[in-house]
Amino acid sequence: MNFRHKNPEELDVNITPLVDVVFLLLIFFMVSTTFDRQSELNIELPEASGEITESEEKEIEIFIKKDGQYIVNDQVLINSKIFTLKRNLREAAGGDNDPRIIISADKKSTHQSVMRAMDAARQVGFIHITFSAVESE
Repeated sequence: MNFRHKNPEELDVNITPLVDVVFLLLIFFMVSTTFDRQSELNIELPEASGEITESEEKEIEIFIKKDGQYIVNDQVLINSKIFTLKRNLREAAGGDNDPRIIISADKKSTHQSVMRAMDAARQVGFIHITFSAVESE
């Protein structure tokens, strides 16, 4: 008879696979995380004072409705293509080489339609572009 107590085997927990999984999760989250893009330019936008200035130079007003329809000097354009907009800007300018362009866009109009108006004015050669706004209360 053998009455000696058997020493129980020491339990050994192998944590190597756990460390591997933790590192893989860390790498996954580092790669898949979107980081905030830091701008190199610090831009502070000006506020409108509501003062109206009168000028003697020719002005062309471009109204942009919320559905993207353009109105150049109270003339509704037949479509919203840039070619049509450039043609009407040239006609509205007459012989003036650099009139002031005033863009009045509905607050629900798309950014694309405003950019199209600015691009059309630039392609025609007009560089003095202004945006109209209402005075905040």
